[in-house]
Amino acid sequence: MTDHPHDHSGHGAAGHHHDDAPSPGPLADASVRRARPNDAPAVGMVQAVVFRDTYGSRLAPEVVAAFEPEPFARAWRESLTNPPEGVYRLMVACAGDQVVGAVVTGPSQDPDAEAAWGEVSLLAVHPDARRQGHGSRLVNAAVDLLREAGAEAVTVWLPADDEATRTFLTASGFGPDGAYRDRVVSPDGDALREVRLVAGIGADEG
Repeated sequence: MTDHPHDHSGHGAAGHHHDDAPSPGPLADASVRRARPNDAPAVGMVQAVVFRDTYGSRLAPEVVAAFEPEPFARAWRESLTNPPEGVYRLMVACAGDQVVGAVVTGPSQDPDAEAAWGEVSLLAVHPDARRQGHGSRLVNAAVDLLREAGAEAVTVWLPADDEATRTFLTASGFGPDGAYRDRVVSPDGDALREVRLVAGIGADEG
């Protein structure tokens, strides 16, 4: 997915994080909405913090050091001001007026993808805002968007050893389909193995 319009990091959905457990109920000030250009700095900050948290022990230090809010924010502002063609969407999770998470959806970029496959290429919740239901709300919003666009399944990639994310996504209805890839993540050729999870979201999937 290195050519994905929203894959600004070159790491696809692998950089996501989430709530580790569902909240007892929705928070009064919690919401999910479509992102606006002025959300770019907040989304850039969330993405940088989450990527450093996710990849700090998985990638070389010089690669992790490149995860800075400003470059992410510039890329988001450009894509929100001049949206790419197609059904790409950036949604944000808010606690009151504060953006605390984000999800990106679009058509699957995988070579073996079926015509009606969508993907979540970024799912991120700031560490300080986890365990409050934001991750679940973002996933639900992503599924709704993709279903409305005609998708019958949604895919997401994650590091093969990221058991916390796998547990969260499994509880959300995703499961591994056996696909994996070794993504080159450094100039020296270091690779990070990722696995793909898939969930059916067609009308007959409930």
